[in-house]
Amino acid sequence: MPRKKKIHKKKGKVIKDLTRKIFKVLNEDSNKGFTYKQIAERYGINNTEGKNQIIKKLGELTASDKIVQVEKGKYKINEERKYYIGTMDLTSNGNGYFICEDFEEDIFVPSVNLNKALQNDLVRVYVYNKRKSNKLEADVVEVLERAKQEFVGTLQMSKNFGFVIPDNSKMYADIFISRGKINGANDGDKVVAKITDWPDNSKNPFGKITETLGRPGDHDTEIHSILLEYGLPYEFPSEVEKEAEKLPIEITDEEISKRRDMRSDLTFTIDPITAKDFDDALSFKVLENGNYEIGIHIADVSHYVKPNTILDDEAYDRATSVYLVDRVVPMLPEMLSNGVCSLRPNEEKLTFSAVFEMDERANILNEWFGRTVTYSDKRFAYEEAQVIIETKQNRIPSEVSLSGEEYEVSDDIVQAVLKMDELAKKMRKKRMKSGAISFDKVEVRFNLDEQANPIGVYFKESKDANKLIEEFMLLANKRVAQCIGKGKGGKATNKTFIYRVHDEPDVEKLAALQNIISKFGYKIDTQTRETTSESLNKLLKDVHGKGEANMVETLAIRSMSKAEYTTQNIGHYGLAFDYYSHFTSPIRRYPDVMTHRLLQHYLDGGSSPKLESYEERCKHSSKMEELAAKAERDSIKYMQVKFMQDHKDEEFEGVVSGVTEWGIYVEILSNKCEGMVRIRDIKDDYYIFDEKQYAVIGQATNAIIQLGDYVKVKVKHTDLERKHLDFDLIEHNG
Repeated sequence: MPRKKKIHKKKGKVIKDLTRKIFKVLNEDSNKGFTYKQIAERYGINNTEGKNQIIKKLGELTASDKIVQVEKGKYKINEERKYYIGTMDLTSNGNGYFICEDFEEDIFVPSVNLNKALQNDLVRVYVYNKRKSNKLEADVVEVLERAKQEFVGTLQMSKNFGFVIPDNSKMYADIFISRGKINGANDGDKVVAKITDWPDNSKNPFGKITETLGRPGDHDTEIHSILLEYGLPYEFPSEVEKEAEKLPIEITDEEISKRRDMRSDLTFTIDPITAKDFDDALSFKVLENGNYEIGIHIADVSHYVKPNTILDDEAYDRATSVYLVDRVVPMLPEMLSNGVCSLRPNEEKLTFSAVFEMDERANILNEWFGRTVTYSDKRFAYEEAQVIIETKQNRIPSEVSLSGEEYEVSDDIVQAVLKMDELAKKMRKKRMKSGAISFDKVEVRFNLDEQANPIGVYFKESKDANKLIEEFMLLANKRVAQCIGKGKGGKATNKTFIYRVHDEPDVEKLAALQNIISKFGYKIDTQTRETTSESLNKLLKDVHGKGEANMVETLAIRSMSKAEYTTQNIGHYGLAFDYYSHFTSPIRRYPDVMTHRLLQHYLDGGSSPKLESYEERCKHSSKMEELAAKAERDSIKYMQVKFMQDHKDEEFEGVVSGVTEWGIYVEILSNKCEGMVRIRDIKDDYYIFDEKQYAVIGQATNAIIQLGDYVKVKVKHTDLERKHLDFDLIEHNG
């Protein structure tokens, strides 16, 4: 007798992301109850199997108190459960953290709970306790606002469609591009893609290509990619350039009559050799009473850039110049930044000045603020001024001369530079005694050939000439802020003004810093504000010049709060100033332009303008400054990878600068380039990450490779697009 065939019922298709789909409907009107039929209809689910899945899921969500049944068959979000609004910070491995002021710590969001949230998106989340644990986790219920819509990546084409693979490792989803939205780009091009839609049933967002940047690996393509990744422009709109060209640049007798004429005072600039815009100059005069009159003269950008103009709108949008390895992306068009506003030698310029009478002890006896007209007698590079300070002589040797030829400077300039250096050192000593922190971090610089290829690495260190300029700029910034913010009786005036503030360091971050530096034999004392500053300065002094210096200095900086612009003054912790503003760089910083305008407004007897609009501009300026800093760091990483491409066969000594579960980071001592040795590539043992020791430990040999260890490495792989270096470990001292 033949056996009956077993009939297999075809199982219905499981609905993906059903919880999120339900929440999306319930969130449309949190006061209204929805039935399973309404939810099914919303997503076009008309088969019995699909409806049963919805009914089952509604039961599960009700049982876990995430939703409530308000009447038979009608459900709504349980408002008694905790829902919060905040922003997302994603990791490169696909998970994320929810950041919200209601919580002391960021809350972990596993990748399955992201619900299409991207980096920095504003989201609404449901927070819950992880099973069998007291740790909190979050589930993204809704993306309220996208932080960005455009992403830089590489186009990979199939026959009728393509995908843009984003450069940013935190962007976890490739962007689907239909054939009709490729906009002339070719397979393999580096492009900018804009997200236009993200269908519920798709794991990939849909988009269109808005710009083709060029071929990956091409220098200009990669530099433009860095800028566009952070939403930073690399050229000015034509109407902005035209507006700049129309500006009247002649300095009239009428304009001079409105200003303090300081053209006859000895005046000079000291800047980097490569500088093209000079927004500050110093003047020096010995007074009849034996004291010194020192003027800090700043380009009067606000005379040329007026509120509510195309130029001002563009400057505000940019908010800052961006200093990449091979170029500057200016805040103002070149006609202004390098031309009419730049305090070039042997040219009359309109300036905004802070003028101080000082005695031998660097005490300020009198001060004056206002608009001036000045004439720069000489342009110095830092290296030239440094020679004067070190030799106390007139001769500038050819090897540091801007012209490449040896020459002599006048006696009065030598006297001015030496006296101002002396006064600057006294001011710096007072600052340090008051609790200022000295972050003289070594900066990496590249020697570039004509094609912008890196042919060498050097380190920029701050010497006396740099510190001379720094101290007088700090003085002007501080006294301008005091002039407006501090009344005659020493009480705050509450006048609207732009402050540069720096909060006290986070105690937990300092504890984490102590934990790390103790492995090198250093310690910090965080009992009081004074001991914290003192011990941080000692740490930075002790570590200077050692292999671990860059890593320890970087960690110390990260333990600090971020400086920012605001109308709410809380002082500047790092500089130990109660009042501090930014007044000295209006060519490259928009907050300085606002400071100039407000200062002149108050000098003219004006009343305090409304706070809110200025606070909004401060927040924008802080945000743009942070994006510019990220772009600058990326350009350095890019150039480091490019430099290391030509050194693949060499061995380098390095220090372990970071340890993670997937590998160790190594910083090469000779050039500060940082790369990763992946744990799976260390062949002499099987290593496991030990978080408490900041180490990886070999399971057979107990060999330890930990933070601060000296190692030898060789370049294994360079990735220009990802700006990433992989090393092979040749030798370690574990």
